[in-house]
Amino acid sequence: MLFACAALSVAITAAIVWVLVSESWMFFSQIPLVTFLTDTQWTPVFTNARYGILPLLTATLWAAGIAMAVATPLGLVLSIYLSEFAGPRVREILKPILEMLAAVPTVVFGYFALLFLTPLAKQFIPGLSGFNLLVPGFVLGIMILPYVVTISEDAMRAVPMTLREGAFALGMSRWRTAFSVVIPGAFSGVTAAYLLAFSRAVGETMIVAIAAGQNPNLTGDPREGAATITAYIVQMSLGDLPHGTLAYSTIFATGLVLFVITLGFNVLGFVLRRKFREAY
Repeated sequence: MLFACAALSVAITAAIVWVLVSESWMFFSQIPLVTFLTDTQWTPVFTNARYGILPLLTATLWAAGIAMAVATPLGLVLSIYLSEFAGPRVREILKPILEMLAAVPTVVFGYFALLFLTPLAKQFIPGLSGFNLLVPGFVLGIMILPYVVTISEDAMRAVPMTLREGAFALGMSRWRTAFSVVIPGAFSGVTAAYLLAFSRAVGETMIVAIAAGQNPNLTGDPREGAATITAYIVQMSLGDLPHGTLAYSTIFATGLVLFVITLGFNVLGFVLRRKFREAY
């Protein structure tokens, strides 16, 4: 029974890959991969269609990068505090509050970013448009914070107490022990937390679809609006694209790009964990 459950997970993953590859095959049989990766315009439903993934990819990485810039320091500080400094009562109060953020529907985060944070940020950030990548990226960072804190804190608490006692015996402070002993000891768990959070940010749909805009725009300025890969998939899935057309196959081609990005970061995390374990 246990083997069947494990095999089912593998089979489902293989089925997802098969659907993405098979449905994308028609697209890549007509559009060269070089054009897909290097063209700077994405207009698949226009008369003069262009199929460059760069505008969607750039917006996706901008949003996910801003989210990680927010979640990385906050998550690290909170996880260290909960693991090394907070008392049992404080931990019992803060952890459920953080985990409640994961239960908030993402559409709520999206409208919170669009209707509250964006007008507020426009008063302090000149040139910020109504639809932009900066505010949704910030909200994404808050949304993925529970993933970072919960998994990192659990990994840190799993570090043997003898390592901490040895550091204290050498005269290290609690902060020095946390950064020099606990974090290296929990490296694999902390890495898994950030990889999971990044994958969650890359694959998020509603926040960027609502607050970042629907126009594929190749921009290096996060104050401007742009469509991410997930926002494009939502936009096209709700339209009237006939099945079997080239424009319809772009949904699966962009989905395949998301899958490859997530897979690449997971492989990177595996390599980092392996090197770290060899070093220590």
